[in-house]
Amino acid sequence: MLKDFKEFAMRGNVVDMAVGIIIGAAFGTIVKSLVSDIIMPPIGLLLGDIDFSNLFILLREGGTTGPYASLAEAQKAGAVTMNYGVFVNTIISFAIVAFAVFILIRNINRLKRKEEAPPAEPTTKECPHCLSTIPIKATRCAHCTSELKAA
Repeated sequence: MLKDFKEFAMRGNVVDMAVGIIIGAAFGTIVKSLVSDIIMPPIGLLLGDIDFSNLFILLREGGTTGPYASLAEAQKAGAVTMNYGVFVNTIISFAIVAFAVFILIRNINRLKRKEEAPPAEPTTKECPHCLSTIPIKATRCAHCTSELKAA
């Protein structure tokens, strides 16, 4: 059983999948930082100094009564909140990851199409009389001297 598991785990596609998951998780972390630290601050500034990660709807007050200045403060007080600002950040992160994956797959498909180039035009043909290989433009067979029809 251990041998079978080792054989399964060492298959090429399982190892490739594991590498893909690890790279994907790292890429997700980079995109999350890009959205929360680079993209959202200027957007929040343009929309009147709004920090999207602190946008929430208070559903129930916690042990300490509000108003709460930030989401962290509300959560510390034990308040129940609907965190729509964090959701907006997550949607933007998803859109960036989806676009990056789209670009990656598009380029991979483009490379595959280049590899699958159409076959080259034939340069030789067979003589119908002696079955020897002759140039495609030949009008007479070099082997049996038969006259050939022009193609």
